[in-house]
Amino acid sequence: MLYTIISGTNRKDSNTLKIAEVYQELLKEQGIEALLLSLVGLNTLERTAELKDVEKKYLVPASKFVFVVPEYNGSYPGVLKALMDNSDIEKAWWGKKALLTGVSVGRAGNLRGLEHLTGVLHYLKMTVYHDKLPISVVNRLLDEQGKLSDPATLKVVRKQLDDFIAF
Repeated sequence: MLYTIISGTNRKDSNTLKIAEVYQELLKEQGIEALLLSLVGLNTLERTAELKDVEKKYLVPASKFVFVVPEYNGSYPGVLKALMDNSDIEKAWWGKKALLTGVSVGRAGNLRGLEHLTGVLHYLKMTVYHDKLPISVVNRLLDEQGKLSDPATLKVVRKQLDDFIAF
């Protein structure tokens, strides 16, 4: 079973990517291979050869996805929506499972964006795991090296992942 973690922004050096890397490390600790797809530098606006390669490597073979999604204007980034819109939805998304984690520097952890994304994923015939984790004030939870160092947050991320693995 292949997992793909999607860092749902194209911003360089984002907190979203740092949190996505935490998920990858924690899955590795469980003996689970997880690919990490960063959208930085990827043109998702067109179905290009590059996008088809990403689809072939990261999307089609995955049976479970972990979406780490920042808050953009009360929702989630358009680059992520464009990835879904311009992929082969039947092969990439249908019948697969998704775990959602929101990231924000505010206090709601992108709850609204996670709900918007849930609706889209349901439309794409995906099963979304019920435990959506909003990570608020993420900038305060990362240490100087950009690593998640908050014990309470790490504990809930581990629990969320453990339950998703069994899902």
